[in-house]
Amino acid sequence: MVWTMNDYPSSMKNLEKPVRKKAIDIANSMLDDGYKENRAIPIATEQAKEWYKNADKEEIQSYEKGGKPTQRSKEGKEKTNNPERLEEGEEVYKQEEGWAVGSSGSSQASERFDTKEEAVKRAKDIAKNKGTSLTVYRADGTVEETRKYD
Repeated sequence: MVWTMNDYPSSMKNLEKPVRKKAIDIANSMLDDGYKENRAIPIATEQAKEWYKNADKEEIQSYEKGGKPTQRSKEGKEKTNNPERLEEGEEVYKQEEGWAVGSSGSSQASERFDTKEEAVKRAKDIAKNKGTSLTVYRADGTVEETRKYD
């Protein structure tokens, strides 16, 4: 199911418009990454509320004017049909904009953070939920540590 501003889970109906839009974007991305709807909806809603709480007015207005929530990509549809996606561990690595979190088989980050500590905390939560592993890289690209969560 691809959610839009006209067709979204009923639990999102009372969210403010920018929060709902962000939650829809996050939930669609999570579905692309192999999450089940019943897990994606509450996680996306909480993340969207957190984003709204921390975003400045200009960022919220810019996001709100930015068009429709993102549609799931062809790549995402392939991932959804790939049950092994849930088996992939999470990775934390340095990017120009900060620290990124992504699945080990993913071509792009699912989230970005200003600090490594924030990225590791988020990746750890995801890896624990999936029962997989976490690989943390140093800024130079070498492995700092690997953790397993069963």
